[in-house]
Amino acid sequence: MKPIVPQPTEVTASPNRRRQLLGGAVAGAALAAIGAPSIVKAQASPKIRIGFWPVASALPFFAAIEKGYFKEAGLDVEPLKFASAQQVMEAMLSGRAEGSSNGTASAVLAIGEIAQPGLFKIFCTNPTNAKYILDEFIVAKDSPIKTLADLKGKRVASGPGIQNVTLAKVMLERAGAGTVAVSELPIGQHVAALAAGQIDAAYTLEPTGTVGRLNGTTRTLEVGVVAKYILGDPMAPWHGGSASLTTEFIKKYPDVAKKYIAAYKRGVDLVKTKPDEARPFLKGYTAIEGPLTSEVPMSDYMFYNEFKPSDIAYFQKFFDLFSDKGIFEKRVLIDSILYKG
Repeated sequence: MKPIVPQPTEVTASPNRRRQLLGGAVAGAALAAIGAPSIVKAQASPKIRIGFWPVASALPFFAAIEKGYFKEAGLDVEPLKFASAQQVMEAMLSGRAEGSSNGTASAVLAIGEIAQPGLFKIFCTNPTNAKYILDEFIVAKDSPIKTLADLKGKRVASGPGIQNVTLAKVMLERAGAGTVAVSELPIGQHVAALAAGQIDAAYTLEPTGTVGRLNGTTRTLEVGVVAKYILGDPMAPWHGGSASLTTEFIKKYPDVAKKYIAAYKRGVDLVKTKPDEARPFLKGYTAIEGPLTSEVPMSDYMFYNEFKPSDIAYFQKFFDLFSDKGIFEKRVLIDSILYKG
C-alpha cells in the first residue's frame, strides 16, 4: 500500500465568502447544541494513519486491522506501508502519519525526537533476544563462514537506515571481526544477494532468515545478536522496534488515542496467546505467506505499563550507544518518550 500524501492548497476568501463561512460556523455550533446529524458527529473520529515497515514484528497491528478491532472501537485506521523505518519517521515529522506500528526502528524514531522534541510517545515495544528472535546474521548455505569473527574483511550488508548500519558495524567489531564496511540493502533483497554471491553475509531481520532457510539458499550464523553484543546478555530485551502515536494526536484526541491503544493491545494479546490464529495476517502486509507464516519466529511485546526498571535500563543502554557513536546529537531519555496513559 502506497502512502497517501495530501497536497496543501491555499484559498483566499472574499468578504462575502468569509461571511458565509462565519455563518456556517455559527450554524454548526447550533447543530452541536441541539444534536448534530451523523455526518457531523462522524467528524469527531479522525483518520489515524499508521506507518509500518513490512517485518514480522508488526504482526499485532496487522492482526488488529484484519480482526476488526479498530473498527469495533469506532476508529478509522489507515495502514501506510513504507520501505524503511526512516520513511515512517519522516511521515510522522511531516504530519502525514499519526504514528508507527511495532517493528519501526526505535533509534530512528529517536532521531525524529531530536529533530522535533516531543514528537511522539511509545506505547508498545517488541523486545527480542535469543529466545524471541528478530535480528540475525545470515550467510549463503554453503558458505565456509562459521562465526561473526570470520566476517573480517568480508562484504556485509544490513537493512537500510542508521540503526541497522550502526548496530551491524558495532556488533562485528565486538565479535572480533574488526572494522567492517557495511552496505545498506533492502531486507527483501538479502537472500537473493547472498544466493548470487554479491555479498558474504547480512545483518537482517525476520522473516529473511526463515525465507532463506526454507528455500535452501541461506543459513543463520547467529540470532539475538543485538542482545548479546550490544546489551551484553543474549537474553536481555532489545527494544529495537516500537509502536507510537504523535504527541500532537494524543493531545488533540486523548480519548481516541486511548481507544486506539486498547484496540492495538487486543492485537498484541492475540499474537501472544493465539499465535497460530494471528500468523496468517502477515500475508499481504509482508513477503510472508503460505507455509512460511507458521515458520517465522515471533517477537515478544511489552506495553508502557509493563516496563520494569531493568527494561528501562536496557532500552537506555541501547539508545546510549547511538549517543556515544555521535549518531544522536544529544542523549534521548527513554522515560521522556514513553506514553504515560
